[in-house]
Amino acid sequence: MSGRARLTLCSAAATLLASCALLPLVEPATWLLQAAFLLAIQSGVGAATRRVPLARPLTVAAQALVTLVLLTLVFAREHALAGLIPGPETFRYFGDLLQTGADDVGRYAIPAPLSDGIRLMVIGGVLVIGLAVDTLAVTFRNAAPAGLPLLALYSVAAGLSDGAADWLWFLVAAAGYLMLLLAEGRERLSQWGRVFGGAPRAAGTPPGPVAPVRTGRRIGMAALGVALVVPLLPLPAIQGGLLDGAGTGVGAGNGSGGTISAVNPLVSLRDSLNVDEDRTVLTLRTDTSNTSDLYLRIVSLDDFDGTTWKPAKRHIVAVPDKFPTPTGLGSEIKRAEITTRIAAASGYAQDWLPMPYPPSSVQIKGNWRYEPVGMTLVGDHGQNTSGKTYQVTSLDVQPTAEQLASAAKAPGSIRRDYTKVPDSLPKIVGEQAGEITKGATSDYEKAVKLQDYFAVTGGFEYDTQVEVGSGPGAIARFLRDKQGFCVHFSFAMAAMARTLGIPARVAVGFAPGSPQADGSVAVSLKDAHAWPELYFEGVGWTRFEPTPTRGTTPTYTLPDTSGTTVPDLPQASRSANAAPSAQPSASTSCSAEDKKLEGCAAALPVDQAGQGGGGTPWYEIAGWTLLGASALALPLLPMLWRLRRRSVRLASAQHSASAASGAPPARRKGRDGRQADDAGPAVLLDVPAQEAGEAAVGHVLAVWRELTDTAWDYGIEPDEALTPRRAAARIVRTGELDDTVGRAVHRIAGAVEQVLYAPEPRAEAGLADEVRKVRGALREKADWTTRVRAVVAPRSAVRAVWDLSDRWTALKASWAARLTALVRRPSGQQSG
Repeated sequence: MSGRARLTLCSAAATLLASCALLPLVEPATWLLQAAFLLAIQSGVGAATRRVPLARPLTVAAQALVTLVLLTLVFAREHALAGLIPGPETFRYFGDLLQTGADDVGRYAIPAPLSDGIRLMVIGGVLVIGLAVDTLAVTFRNAAPAGLPLLALYSVAAGLSDGAADWLWFLVAAAGYLMLLLAEGRERLSQWGRVFGGAPRAAGTPPGPVAPVRTGRRIGMAALGVALVVPLLPLPAIQGGLLDGAGTGVGAGNGSGGTISAVNPLVSLRDSLNVDEDRTVLTLRTDTSNTSDLYLRIVSLDDFDGTTWKPAKRHIVAVPDKFPTPTGLGSEIKRAEITTRIAAASGYAQDWLPMPYPPSSVQIKGNWRYEPVGMTLVGDHGQNTSGKTYQVTSLDVQPTAEQLASAAKAPGSIRRDYTKVPDSLPKIVGEQAGEITKGATSDYEKAVKLQDYFAVTGGFEYDTQVEVGSGPGAIARFLRDKQGFCVHFSFAMAAMARTLGIPARVAVGFAPGSPQADGSVAVSLKDAHAWPELYFEGVGWTRFEPTPTRGTTPTYTLPDTSGTTVPDLPQASRSANAAPSAQPSASTSCSAEDKKLEGCAAALPVDQAGQGGGGTPWYEIAGWTLLGASALALPLLPMLWRLRRRSVRLASAQHSASAASGAPPARRKGRDGRQADDAGPAVLLDVPAQEAGEAAVGHVLAVWRELTDTAWDYGIEPDEALTPRRAAARIVRTGELDDTVGRAVHRIAGAVEQVLYAPEPRAEAGLADEVRKVRGALREKADWTTRVRAVVAPRSAVRAVWDLSDRWTALKASWAARLTALVRRPSGQQSG
């Protein structure tokens, strides 16, 4: 395999390895195989066009065109001419699909489902990065800058993911980049002939890599070590993810289905309860006379992993005209149909639609989708409740205690999904549930005993200042401390019910609001609430209220509606005129782990203005600003270094006419014979030092180095083996410079020879202007790509790396010498 072919293969492999960092973000991972296939075609086209050969811009254009055709074939075949040639309709479809993908990225939890929009963004992004890497590393034969697009690809994945295996994906991406650099180095060396590994080893020498290989390995290991240590430093953390803000997750938006992702409304629910200044978010009018039971349900949390409750991913469909009968509701259960008209405040931007449960139909304008299992509506393409007015027809289900007590066993599918209890749940939860319900003969009696324990007899106190808690022991701590708010009560009762074999989930929404004089009901932030729902066959999902002083106790759990011995439970309801707390609480923060697992989505928005001091802290803004400025400045470092070095050299030359005459100082040799300072070529390094004229000599040699570096930036590589006179002739010949400019080049070379070899060296005036004249002539002769590269990515900027390496080598040698002197210093004895 030729060196160029090997470099092409390594370029594609490096892109593919870096794209593996996206695997934790999207499932299934089949997109990676498709991306690899398309990337192979893209790289093959590049290899073929370079073999023709085509001009470099034409090679990049051919690869870009083939990439567009491939994306059209895969994603927009029906919108293209002959199914292959992209047209205006194709680009419009791509725009719509990318918009859909952007909406999905902002809504889905990690890992997000592979919708068409996300698949286009992922595969298209990998192909764009692959084209950039191939262009830099293979077409323009400069692999080092190719690390920037690879870093961008990895950084996007690392910023969205906060998993424990991020270091593994970094190592994979770094290995691909190092492999690319090694391939480029081998390809460059192969142009000089056979690559050799060094002199033969002496007999008895232990086997091991030769010095260049060892050096490469050390550099690679050092780079990887630094990159792994830097993330551990206290830098600003990347916030957010695929699910952030008020994102909730919807499908692709085409009305044919999709999935809905998990949210965590708990943090914002607590903050809503603790706002300093309460405000109305919903106003409703209903035709029922009993508004004390009118809970507005937003979403149900049915997935319990031992750490928290969250909604499972569900398929969503277009909103039907008439909703089906709720799961488990039998015909013998008494019910009444009620109609409720709800108006949301303009400041209440909620993706989920608050509705009485169970809804029968909804009349609302906008882009909404329906999730059949939870019977909820969720906004699509950025749709939310802000300023919306809608009408909900729902059922007021009125079971009796006897019907609940005689309910049959729940179907197997319900028990399988809603009685799962993770192994991490402390055993004390199940043991205490058994003690509380001891003597109960039915699931209904057990449920009422649990509700009674939390609301009346257990000695629990309602306190919104208690943290939500996220560990497996959060429920056990709540049962021990007996302090919490609706989240703790509902979580604990639902978990206990599951340990008893009763299907249970948690609902989040609003408790009944406050009746107004005009007949409406005002629902405020402080009405935010969570409550458990337990399943009874024939009745369906049934609300219970274990939280003391909140909501209303269901009538079917009171003794006057049943013949059981269930104790009398007081009617607990929030006062309509309850004043908000005078002391605002600190907003519960969302940890990185919470963001990764649940996205910390705001199912219940927080009134930031009411809390005061909201927003991003100043130090985070400053940190991100500094980080963004550093990221922008990093690619410009070679250009900035080169501009600074040119300015220093030419400014020094302005004083050369008045510099004292003399010979150059002795100069230190750097790695591979290169000079460590900013003087002339390596062939001139061994000139003896003299006592005078050092300043003038330094100025002239600085001008000479600026001239050779300028020629290097425009494609004329320096040859350190040539004398100044021959080097000047080579620059004039290769650069095709005219006689006037050629004389300027030779004048500078003559000045160098004069200060180095003349008995009485003297500096000449005007050398800086001669360098500027030569630079302008080289720029006029060059094409536009060479001009851009000479400014943005000058070749001579590599001297900065050489200088740092030489200084580091000298520093190590200095410290080693000092250490050796300390170790070998005689202790009060003189050598004989």
